[in-house]
Amino acid sequence: MRSLVIIVALFGVAASIEMFGRDQSSAVRGKLICDQRPAAGVLVKLWDKDTLDSDDLLDSGTTDANGDFQLGGWTKEYTPIDVKLNIYHDCNDGIKPCQRKFGIKIPDSYTSSGKVPRKVYDAGVIQLAGSYPGESRDCIH
Repeated sequence: MRSLVIIVALFGVAASIEMFGRDQSSAVRGKLICDQRPAAGVLVKLWDKDTLDSDDLLDSGTTDANGDFQLGGWTKEYTPIDVKLNIYHDCNDGIKPCQRKFGIKIPDSYTSSGKVPRKVYDAGVIQLAGSYPGESRDCIH
C-alpha cells in the first residue's frame, strides 16, 4: 500500500510539472581534441541535472571530423534548470573497457526562458588527453 501511495505521489508531481512548469533551454558548443588531433566521433550529451526526479536529456550528438559539436535543448521545470555537458571518450585510453566520462557545468547565465536558447555557451577547445575532476568510466551512457 505504501508503495502505491509513493507511485501515485510521484506521478502527481510529474503531471503537475508538465502542466505548470516553465519552458527553459540551454545550448553549448565547443571543440574536442586528443593530443593535437581533432577528436572525431566523440559522444556528447547535454543534461538537466535534477535533484528529486530523473535527469532530463536535453540533446546529444557526436563531434564532427574537426572535433566540433553544438548541442541545444529545452525542458519544463518549476525551478531553474541545472545544465551539464557530459563527454564520453577514449582519448589515450588503450584497451580499457568502457569510456572515460567527465562533465562540465554550464553557467546559469546561459539558461533561457522558452524552448529556444538565446545564448550559446562556448566551451572552447577541450583537450581530452588530460584527466578531469570527477572523471569516471561509463559503459552504458
